[in-house]
Amino acid sequence: MTTAFDPIDLAGTRLANRIAMAPMTRSRAGEGGTATELTAEYYAQRASAGLIITEGVQPSAVGQGYPWTPGLHSAEQVASWRKVTDAVHAAGGRIFAQLMHTGRIGHPVLLPDGLVPVGPSAIAAEGAHFTPEGMKDLVTPRELTGPEVLATIADHAAAARNAIEAGFDGVEVHGANGYLVQQFLASNANRRTDEWGGSVENRIRFAVEVVKAVAAEIGAERTGLRISPANTLGSIAETDTEATYTALVDAIEPLGPAYLHVMEVSGMRELTLDLRKRFSGTLVLNAFTDGPTGPDALALIEDGTADVISYGTLFLANPDLPARLKAGGPFNAADRATFYGGGAKGYTDYPALTD
Repeated sequence: MTTAFDPIDLAGTRLANRIAMAPMTRSRAGEGGTATELTAEYYAQRASAGLIITEGVQPSAVGQGYPWTPGLHSAEQVASWRKVTDAVHAAGGRIFAQLMHTGRIGHPVLLPDGLVPVGPSAIAAEGAHFTPEGMKDLVTPRELTGPEVLATIADHAAAARNAIEAGFDGVEVHGANGYLVQQFLASNANRRTDEWGGSVENRIRFAVEVVKAVAAEIGAERTGLRISPANTLGSIAETDTEATYTALVDAIEPLGPAYLHVMEVSGMRELTLDLRKRFSGTLVLNAFTDGPTGPDALALIEDGTADVISYGTLFLANPDLPARLKAGGPFNAADRATFYGGGAKGYTDYPALTD
């Protein structure tokens, strides 16, 4: 029987186990969206994961939706990430960078040079958003023109190339959680009448083309995609979830990406199993059904539901999570007050079992 503690080959990259660190925004980037020495320490502490997937990293300046988040679109950013990847590799780990363009989720005060958030259509998400100037209502995004859609795809490919230059083992395209890729997928956020909107075939086109461009730039074996079918974050409302995601997976399958990372919300297990049958690569599952993924999710590897389980909150608070899972605990409790922003507190000061 396969267990979470067995190694796995991820399209040519050997992972020591089947426990992944899920991407988590921590808002602790340095000046200019750079990774810091503290960033390197944070990820190196968690290098016992079979695979680390970083916090969302913006592929372009306009892709930033939160304060103090890092990028991979400048030379300074690329150089700063090298100390992170070197530290993780020195500790025996593997690390992919998650490319996250937030689209309409954000605010102009977060962006340089008079930029405003963009989206597939000029439709605002509901609610307020945290900025360095306090909470502000989300704004109506500027609709991307046809040439700008193509340029945004190219931005993802360029950021993927930068990630490899920075020493990452690969890249995950963030197609979940209500950000730009999922905005194109969802009919309530995408009202376009050109080739990027309308039918399911057109609405999946942006996601497919981003994956295709990234794979062409760095190799499909270094490319992953994260999705979250039926996730309503960011005011997303999907009316044809099953048709959309089965068509999406069928379209990327011939491209041969290394993995599909499913953030599974409650009630979507049947679709997860269907997507698993359709996808021949590695299936990474974040079973966010009744709250953050817990130790019980390891059974989903044993019964064949998934190949790898990704942990968010539990990995945030337990830098040596694989050892703790193997021992059955104990587990540090996460301090929500320190999730976003700040320094070492709640970031690199969680104790390991050996402490």
